[in-house]
Amino acid sequence: MVTELTATGRQVVAVGRPGGSGGFDSVPELTADLADEGSVSELFAEVDRLGELEALVNVAGSFGAGRITDEPSSVYRGMLQSNLDVVWWSCRAAAARLSRRGGGAVVNVSSRAALRDGAGAAAYTVAKAGVVRLTEVLAADLASHRVRVNAVLPGVIDTPSNRRWMGTAGTDLAVPPLAIAKVIAFLLSEDSWPVSGAAVPVYGWS
Repeated sequence: MVTELTATGRQVVAVGRPGGSGGFDSVPELTADLADEGSVSELFAEVDRLGELEALVNVAGSFGAGRITDEPSSVYRGMLQSNLDVVWWSCRAAAARLSRRGGGAVVNVSSRAALRDGAGAAAYTVAKAGVVRLTEVLAADLASHRVRVNAVLPGVIDTPSNRRWMGTAGTDLAVPPLAIAKVIAFLLSEDSWPVSGAAVPVYGWS
């Protein structure tokens, strides 16, 4: 994602977990607990010092499998925190800045499970469905400020970790990360100006 956006000429700031490193040597890399409102506020204050915010991409999240009858409350709360709270706080901070700017774009990463199937992953599915509705409401709220808000819905992504977990047979129709990054880059570009409030499927044939 960082490489694709950098190639478009944008100034990109990557955000990682506290104590970790994403290895993005070519762009500024900040750290924050995105599920914590205070940490997100500090993050965006640091972004302000680097320049004016023009766009936000929310890619943070985690997956957890489990039926509603089997999942303890801690798993449910954890899925909401790592998949919905992280989007809520970042969108809230970005919305104020982009509204004052009079334009911009937000892309949230949800999941195919938000709209279809999702069996065996109840808490994850509910959290990702929340991301879709938040996207739609934000798009309506920010339309008068010319801020576009969209979501992309991946299915299985063809990554080394997924190949180790699922095996090649489980990922033969999966979508490569670069293909998803290109769609996100388009949704951030001025060419996508008529598109807002959309939940864009990026799961191919998987």
